[in-house]
Amino acid sequence: MTPDLWASLYIAILAAFTGFEVIARVPALLHTPLMSGSNFIHGIVLVGAILALGRAQTPLETSIGFLAVALASANVLGGYAVTARMLDMFESGKKKPGAPGVR
Repeated sequence: MTPDLWASLYIAILAAFTGFEVIARVPALLHTPLMSGSNFIHGIVLVGAILALGRAQTPLETSIGFLAVALASANVLGGYAVTARMLDMFESGKKKPGAPGVR
């Protein structure tokens, strides 16, 4: 393995550990609003993963790039799904049929 690959693996492991520690310290009440506010960052991560996959030259790099694209895509979709669900909870204009006060 080349020194560049070792450096890349080290950076990835360090970023994963740092991200886990930062997210673990966010109170549950604030997690959803912060997640919805950072959806654009997830999109940037996906673009970076696609670029990394496009420049892959070895089967190992291709595998890691494919995994990065798959995980980044899941992150983007999950972020928007949570945001949509959160916004649905705060819609006051909709009243369900059969709810109190609806005739």
